[in-house]
Amino acid sequence: MRRVLLLVVIALVGTAIPAHAHIGNKDVYETVEAGPYKLFVTVRTPLVIPGVATVEARVSGPEVSGIKITPLPLTGEASKHAPAADAMRRSGEDKAFYTGSLWIMAQGSWQVRFVVEGAGGEAAGSVPVPAVPLKVLPMQRPLGILLGALGLVLCLGMAGIVAAAVRDARLRPGVEAPAPRRRRALAASVATLAIVGLMVWGGGRWWRAEAAEYASDVYRPTKLVATLTGDRLDLKLGEYKVERSRWIPSAKDELLLDHGHVMHLYAIRQPEMDAVFHLHPELVGDRELAMTLPAMPAGEYRLYGDVVHANGFPETLTATLEIPEGFAGTRLGPEDASAEPPALSKGELGTTYRLPDGYAMVWDRPEELEANKGYMLRFRLLDASGRPAEDMETYLGMAGHAAFVKTDGTVFAHTHPDGSAAMPAMMMANGGAGEMSGMGGPMDGMDMSQMPGMSGMSNAKIAPVVEFPYGFPSAGRYRVFIQMKHGGVVETGVFDADVR
Repeated sequence: MRRVLLLVVIALVGTAIPAHAHIGNKDVYETVEAGPYKLFVTVRTPLVIPGVATVEARVSGPEVSGIKITPLPLTGEASKHAPAADAMRRSGEDKAFYTGSLWIMAQGSWQVRFVVEGAGGEAAGSVPVPAVPLKVLPMQRPLGILLGALGLVLCLGMAGIVAAAVRDARLRPGVEAPAPRRRRALAASVATLAIVGLMVWGGGRWWRAEAAEYASDVYRPTKLVATLTGDRLDLKLGEYKVERSRWIPSAKDELLLDHGHVMHLYAIRQPEMDAVFHLHPELVGDRELAMTLPAMPAGEYRLYGDVVHANGFPETLTATLEIPEGFAGTRLGPEDASAEPPALSKGELGTTYRLPDGYAMVWDRPEELEANKGYMLRFRLLDASGRPAEDMETYLGMAGHAAFVKTDGTVFAHTHPDGSAAMPAMMMANGGAGEMSGMGGPMDGMDMSQMPGMSGMSNAKIAPVVEFPYGFPSAGRYRVFIQMKHGGVVETGVFDADVR
C-alpha cells in the first residue's frame, strides 16, 4: 500500500525543477596507461545522483582477456576499500572495445579503477570522475497521466471497499442491506475519500519538500567576481556553501596546482571570439587571485577560470570583464598565450591557421563531427617552409593544451593530450600525493615531470604533433584554441567546428 501511495503522489505532484547552468563537459575523456596496456576511456556520468555511469574503453598493447571496473571515492577512508568489481563487456564486432556501467551513489570526487588482464599480466589504472547532480529530471507527461489515472482508481476503489464492508459485511448472502446500513456505507465512503485525500495532500507536501531539498543540492558553480583596477585584475571566489554542497570538501578548502598554476584563465572577447588570452593569475589571499593584465583589445570578455579543489574536484568558474579603450596593460607573461583570429561573422575557419611568425598549425579534422562521440583530435605545427617544426618545446609540461568553446558560451573545456581530467585529480587517482596544495602543500615543489603522462618529457624530443581525446557534448558551432610551443614562442592556433 505504501508503494502504491508513493506512485500516486509522484503522479499527482511530480513537477520539473529548472536545471542550473553547467559549463564544460559532464563526461570524461581520458587516456590511461595501465602497465603495458593503453586505454582510451570515456566515462559518461549521470545527470542525477544516485545514478548509473556508462563506461567505454578502447585498449591497445598486448592481447587483453578482460577488463574489470570499480567505482571509488577519490579521497577519504572509503577510497581504500574497493567494492566488488564489475566485468566490462567486449564488443562482438571490435575486440579492442569494451563497455560497462557503474552506480555512482553519492556526489563528489570519484574515480573509476580499471584492472586489465591479458598477455602482459595484470595491471591497473584509474580515471577521476567528478559526479554531481546537474538537474532534477521531470516525469514524462504520458506516464504522469497514466499513474494519475491509476491512482484515482485506487482511491475510489478504497472508498468502495470500505462502503461495501460497512453495508454488507454482516449480512447473509442474498439479503439486501436496509436503508440505515446504506446511509452508513455512504458516510463511510465519504469519510474514506476525505482521509485518502488528506493522505495524498500530505504526501504531496512531503514529496515537494524532498524535491526542493534535492534541487538545492543540484550543482551550482562557485561564484567568480572579477574587478579591474588600472591594469590589475582581481578575482574573488565566492563562499562555499558546505552545509549543502557536498562536492567541495570543507570551508577551508585549498586549491591545487594544475600544471604549476592555481588557475588557468581564458579570456575570450564577445560576441565575435576574435581575441583570446590564456592567463595564469596568482593566489594572493583566501580565495583571492590577481595578476597584471597584458595589452588587450577593448571590449567585453567572457572569463573561464579552471581550478581544482583539495578533494580533486575540478570547476570552471565564469565571469565577465570589460576592457576599456586604449588599455595598455603590460607584456604577455612567458607562460601566457594569446591570439586574435578572424571574427565569427566572417565565416568558418578552415583546417590550416597561419600564425604571426610564419608558422602554421594544421588540424587533421575528421570529415564529420558528431556530438557525444569520442575522438582523438590531431593537430600539427609546420614551420615557415611548410615542413614539420623541429624546434618544439613543452608548454606547461605537455606537448600542447586545447580549449573547446561553444560559440553560445554554454560549453568550455580546457584539455590536455592525456584527456579532459584535471592533472591533480589524475595524480590522486593513480597513487600521487593526496595533499597537493597551491598554498604551501607538500606538492608545491613537485617537478612537472612527475605528473602522469609527463615522465621524461622534459628531456625527450617533442614531436610537432599533438592529439587530444575529446567529445563535443552537444551539437552546434565551436571555436577551438590549440597551444603549442617552439623556439620559446607559444603559438595559438584557432579553428572552427560544426558539430551535428
